[in-house]
Amino acid sequence: MDKFGIGIDVGSTTAKGLLIDSEKNVRAKHIMLTGAAAAHAIDEILRELELQSGLQLDNIPIIGTGYGRARIEKSTKTVTEITCHSIGVHSLNPEIRMLIDVGGQDAKVIRIGKDGRPEDFELNDKCSAGTGRFLEVMARVLGVTLDELGPLALQSKTPSSISSTCTVFAESEVIGHIGAGEKPANIAAGIHVSMTTKIGSLAKRVKVVPPVCVTGGVALNPAFRHYLSKHLGLDLWIPEEPQLTGALGAAVLAIE
Repeated sequence: MDKFGIGIDVGSTTAKGLLIDSEKNVRAKHIMLTGAAAAHAIDEILRELELQSGLQLDNIPIIGTGYGRARIEKSTKTVTEITCHSIGVHSLNPEIRMLIDVGGQDAKVIRIGKDGRPEDFELNDKCSAGTGRFLEVMARVLGVTLDELGPLALQSKTPSSISSTCTVFAESEVIGHIGAGEKPANIAAGIHVSMTTKIGSLAKRVKVVPPVCVTGGVALNPAFRHYLSKHLGLDLWIPEEPQLTGALGAAVLAIE
């Protein structure tokens, strides 16, 4: 009889759910905005997993993770996102020794052991300058969508200088560059250079050990990947669905 496990990762911006079998095949998955009511998002995820898989979820263990994990009333257990992200990435690529996860409101760098467990980590949860929120603010100032910001930055050969690591002050710098008539592509590139410099310094505090994986919603941004790779001097490995690694790790633990 096949065993199943469910992982639910309730992040600050999005909530993710994953149902896998004992062979780690994904039977159902769902991503949605967390919104103001995390409990509603969790209920919606469970309904979607049940609908997609055709399974009754009542007797399937659920591991909750993420900042909103305490809101998952049906969870069998909750586990920190540091552990779940490590295990999720390890299950996809056992060679990975460092994980950089950049979400909407926080960033984390985790050094992963050969057993898939975290050995050391650093968090950036006090300032939005190294997170997806930083890019959202800057895109709005430039008058482009978040999806347009990365491709725009890749058009630049001379990124603008943005020295501040504080979102508020960096926003003022961007407005100054716009007023000075600098090209939007150069400003967009400068925004990404500033962000990857901050993330890179976080990684160096943990000690960079390749191969390096990048996850979270910001991993979908091509300019972030480009400038982070350039800053670290390393190629980066990106999972096919970088937003789901925390939920995947939780689901693996649920089966175990």
